[in-house]
Amino acid sequence: MAIASLDPGPGIAALQAWGGQVAAYGAANQTVVDKVPPDMLHMVDPHWYQFPPMNPLWHGLLGFTIGVLGFVSITGNGMVIYIFTSTKSLKTPSNLLVVNLAFSDFLMMCAMSPAMVINCYNETWVFGPLACELYACAGSLFGCASIWTMTMIAFDRYNVIVKGIAAKPMTNNGALTANSWHLAILARLDPGAILRLEQIRARRQYDRLRHRLLEQGLV
Repeated sequence: MAIASLDPGPGIAALQAWGGQVAAYGAANQTVVDKVPPDMLHMVDPHWYQFPPMNPLWHGLLGFTIGVLGFVSITGNGMVIYIFTSTKSLKTPSNLLVVNLAFSDFLMMCAMSPAMVINCYNETWVFGPLACELYACAGSLFGCASIWTMTMIAFDRYNVIVKGIAAKPMTNNGALTANSWHLAILARLDPGAILRLEQIRARRQYDRLRHRLLEQGLV
C-alpha cells in the first residue's frame, strides 16, 4: 500500500518562505502599497496589494545602480553629441541619426535617473500624481524616439550593405525626414495612430502591386 507523501509541494514552500521574509523585515500585515502617499493611491492597481514591502537594502542598491548608470549615460551621450556636432568630417547624413539617438538617450536619462534615485532612497514616489504622469510620459516619448531612431539606422545600414554602391545615398533632408520624433510624439498622443499608418502604407503597396499586375495582364 502506497504511503501518501507529506510534502506540501512547491507552492506551500514558497508561501512559507515569503511569510518568513515578511516577518524578518518586521512588515507583517503590510503591503508594498503602504508607503504610497494618500494622493497616489488611486493610481495603484489592486494587484500590488498582495506583495509585502521590499527589503530597504534593495531600494538603496537600485538607487545607487541607477545613479551610476545615469551618470555614465548622460556623460557618454553628451560626449557623442558634442563630438559629432563639433567635428566637420562627422557631419554626415547617417551620423545625424546617431546624434539623434544619443540625444534621445541623453534626455531619457536626464528625465528618468535623478527622480528614480530620489524615490529609491525615499522608498516611494514623492513628487505627486502630476509628476508621476509626466515621468511616465517622458519615458514613453524618449523611449519611442530611441526605438524609431534605431529602426531608421538599421534601415540605412541595410540599404548600404545589401545594395552597396547602387543604393541611393541618404541626404541631410532624408535624414531629417526620417527623424523619429514626430513618430514618437504621434505614438504618445495616439497609440493606435502608428498601426493605422502602417495599415495605410500596406494598403498603398498592395494597390501599386495590383495595378502593376493588371497592366501586365497577370490578374
